[in-house]
Amino acid sequence: MRHYIHFALFTAAITVLTACGSKPTAEYQTTTVEKGNISTTVTATGTIEPVTSVEVGTQVSGIVAKIYVDYNSVVKAGQVIAELDRTNLLSTLESQRANLTSAESALAYQKSNFERYKALYDKGLISANDFEQARLSYVQAQQQASTARQSVKRAETDLGYATITSPINGVVLSKAVEEGQTVAASFSTPTLFTIAQDLTDMRVIADIDEADIGEVKEGQRVSFTVDAFPNDIFQGFVTQVRQQPTTESNVVTYQVVISAPNADLKLKPGLTANVTIFTLEKNDVLTVSAKALRFAPNEALIAEDETIVGCDAKMKLWIREGKTFKAIPVETGVTNGTMTEIVSGIKAGTEVLEDMDFGAQIEMPGQQQKSNPFMPGPRNNRNQKNGQSTKK
Repeated sequence: MRHYIHFALFTAAITVLTACGSKPTAEYQTTTVEKGNISTTVTATGTIEPVTSVEVGTQVSGIVAKIYVDYNSVVKAGQVIAELDRTNLLSTLESQRANLTSAESALAYQKSNFERYKALYDKGLISANDFEQARLSYVQAQQQASTARQSVKRAETDLGYATITSPINGVVLSKAVEEGQTVAASFSTPTLFTIAQDLTDMRVIADIDEADIGEVKEGQRVSFTVDAFPNDIFQGFVTQVRQQPTTESNVVTYQVVISAPNADLKLKPGLTANVTIFTLEKNDVLTVSAKALRFAPNEALIAEDETIVGCDAKMKLWIREGKTFKAIPVETGVTNGTMTEIVSGIKAGTEVLEDMDFGAQIEMPGQQQKSNPFMPGPRNNRNQKNGQSTKK
């Protein structure tokens, strides 16, 4: 649309200048077709976080008896990092074991009783009802013994939960409890520690606006900075484009996961990253200013002895050879709005026309400059017309 506006302004200016009796002159700007890089980017902000982090909690309630790690402690998988008080858990285990012993004794009695009733029943000495009753008591004793064994196993498992170990190799990022603190696991598992697996392999979770998400693809190169190290530029690439949208204040964004290698451990969890995603990159290609592809000489502005040699190509560049404006058809590739790739049609180093500006107005011979009645005249004349004197 801007190009049509420019053309209209040129036409209007020519009309005015012609009416005033002056001939406009034009100055032409040129640019060079040359090798270069073309890229388009999407910018966003994100948060740095570990690729893998685990929240370590407890499935049993109790008092924290001992903590063996602190912030930034390096831990191994299976390493004991905390212990809960075991008094109540041991008591529960002993109680369940006693119940199991009782259930097994009852089972042994009911088994013997059933075998005795079965022998009498086989000889026809007792009724079928008495035999079925003995068999029912035996089955119930088996079930009670099985339940008691499961209760013992559960109590043993709960006792094992009192010893809290690290599930992965990593670094302790946070510690939510202290020794002597009571933790309750009645309704949910409380988080005691957060452990990051590998701080040398981080990632950025960036929020991309819905207007830009269509250009973002996995594998694209990414550069980002953090305020903690403003002079450092970190590199990564897009590893995942998540489909779940997030809406906040009527703004829809999508999360994009970006790799962030962190061999020197400069990047810390929680840092804000200013992200630039390169959605298009073509290096060492023939390029020209996109403005040159929109240029066309105006017949009304060229001199009488100058000519225009055009062509029917959709995309063309213009060169000036002496007094001739010549169109060169070209095939274009990608563009970022400022620079456009030239696939074929012209050689590197060629100067092409890019724009033109009006130069000075040349007064035509025999013409006098007309005064504008709306322009103010000299100060003395104005004062005289108003009946005022300039003399002191």
